[in-house]
Amino acid sequence: MLVVSQIINGLQLGSIYALVALGYSMVYGIVKLLNFAHGDIIMVGGYIALFSLTAFNLPPVLAALVTVAGCTLLAIIIEKLAYTPLRFAPRLSLLITAIGVSILLQNLAQLFFSADGMSFPASRMLPSGSVSVGGVSISYTAIITIAVSVISMLLLTVLVQKTKLGKAMRAVSEDTGAAQLMGINVNHIITFTFAVGAALAGVGALLFSVQFPLIMPTMGMMLGLTAFVAAVLGGIGSIPGAMVGGYLIGLLEIFVAAVGLDRWTDGAVFLILILVLMIRPTGIMGRPMIEKV
Repeated sequence: MLVVSQIINGLQLGSIYALVALGYSMVYGIVKLLNFAHGDIIMVGGYIALFSLTAFNLPPVLAALVTVAGCTLLAIIIEKLAYTPLRFAPRLSLLITAIGVSILLQNLAQLFFSADGMSFPASRMLPSGSVSVGGVSISYTAIITIAVSVISMLLLTVLVQKTKLGKAMRAVSEDTGAAQLMGINVNHIITFTFAVGAALAGVGALLFSVQFPLIMPTMGMMLGLTAFVAAVLGGIGSIPGAMVGGYLIGLLEIFVAAVGLDRWTDGAVFLILILVLMIRPTGIMGRPMIEKV
């Protein structure tokens, strides 16, 4: 029963990583950008959720909508101000800019909210309590977190595979120049991709804040890096891969901590990154990149 309980905990944590990894994969799949500011958008989402519940006393559903909308708006602003001017710049310039945006958001959060952590009212966001299944106690938070991640992946898959916008996104991903010749507004598609990724980050911010109810300026840094490893493990650019990678990394962290090596969880995660890059750089579900000449 203990093993089953740990698996559920791992899936709960992995669901959060999966949601964040989906944002990484979407942006990378379209513009080949590793948006390292993605984790800090989650941090901003945590503060938005906190003040929505405490300062403005909004009901949970409205607070969630405000958080998702706030993260989406922030991502659009970042994309327009920081990334659009560098659309045709070398990828290294975009990567440095993303790291700079990440540091800027962290320092702005420290300036406005101080470096001290702020307690998040988790019980107001999601119901407490649990349900017993086969002698295993499963919290409502775990059930909701896992369900939200699965539903998000399914909706995102339908969006990308079945809708007109999704076809445009895939066209831009395959060949930006050809997509422009076909009448696709590349700028709008890229902005839409950032917005969808940030909306997932907003959902991830809510779930992460409930599971770890301490909001602080650096909370998104390690979360973002771990989710990046999950995206690489699953195959960056792949939606199912991001989910698989997130779940695997969540299970890895939980089981490493369960055997008494909780100080080594981050080390285990980055060891996985090194092994994946050495053995299978495209990840579990990634496609090999073929350069046509």
